[in-house]
Parts: sequence; structure tokens; C-alpha cells
Amino acid sequence: MSDQNQTTYVVEHLDPELGPWSGLEYGCIARESHGAGARFLLSSVPVSLQLPDDLAATKGLEVEHRSVEEIFADRKERVCLLDPAAKTELSPADGNVFDVFLFGGILGDDPPRDRTSELRKKGYAGRRLGPKQMTTDTAVRVTRLVVQGKTPLEEIQYIDYPELRINEHESTEMPFRYVKGQDDQPIMPDGMVELIKKDADKAVDDLF
Repeated sequence: MSDQNQTTYVVEHLDPELGPWSGLEYGCIARESHGAGARFLLSSVPVSLQLPDDLAATKGLEVEHRSVEEIFADRKERVCLLDPAAKTELSPADGNVFDVFLFGGILGDDPPRDRTSELRKKGYAGRRLGPKQMTTDTAVRVTRLVVQGKTPLEEIQYIDYPELRINEHESTEMPFRYVKGQDDQPIMPDGMVELIKKDADKAVDDLF
């Protein structure tokens, strides 16, 4: 294992499959983590799950078939679970307390299914990212801004429930909170807007 103090983001993949939405998110997390000098682990990936070639080749993506419990068995106290039900908000000081930041499966379900409950039972310290539901890549981005960038949660600029124009007659509201980009648009993974437009006739839930 590389430097124990290197910040590591872990998404515990709690699904037997990998939808196109999750694939775009995971690729985005891998690239951004790599760019920030952090590790990104996708854990509990079923051996039978074949990742798409472009995702598998993404720089910064580490695929683990083991669970987060096995991987970090020797330093459970250094693992922080990002948990919407936690009582304490994430703060820049948490970057000194924890090295590993854990995200449960699909944070971006709407309405939220409590996927994180499976990880909560394992007894990790929990922190919250505010009151609104985020996509997985947004949750990792916000965590990185706080613990690596030392930006307090309340100082991050967000866009809540942005409306995406599908065509001149249709638009769809995304039921999530996003980080506001420099162009004043919500930051989303490359290809995400196209995926949503292409699948506008499907429920958002089917894209995960």
C-alpha cells in the first residue's frame, strides 16, 4: 500500500451491476482525485463485473474486489463514512483526523434509498455534507474541497436542483445539489448531460 497518510476516497460499490451514470461518475472521481494527489478506490467490486474499457483505463482508478473492512482493517479509526444521517458536519480539521473517506454505493438515488446503512452498521465515524442529496461525484468533490482544500462546507458555492433543457419543449430538473463551476454551471462528469438528454424518456433512477 502506498503512503498511509495519502488522502484516499473509497466508493463501496453496493451493486452487482454498473450503470452508465455510475460509470461516468467513477471516471470523473478517479481523474479529479488523481489530479489532487489522492487515491480513489472502488471497493467490493464483484469479480464477475466487467468494467467498460474506457473506465478501466482511467488514470487514478483502483479496483478492489475486497470490502473496505478488509482493506483498512488495521486502521478503522482513520476511516470517515460520509453519512447523510451523521450528526456532525464535515470540517477542514477532519483532514487531520481521517485519511480515508468512504462513500456508500449510490448516493445519488432519488428518492434516497439508505444504501449507507450497510456501512453505518460497521461502526465507522460519520460526517455529513449538509442537508441536500448529492450525486456520488459531487459528494467526493465537496469532501475534497473541505479536507484537502480546507474550504469550510458553508463556503462552497452550490447549485441545487438545476434544470437541464432537453430540447425546446422539454426540460428535466435534477433532484440533487451540485458544486457551482467557474462558468456558473453545475459541475457534472463529462458526458453526463448528453446521457441525461439521450435517456430523457427514462427515469433518472434507471441510469444508475
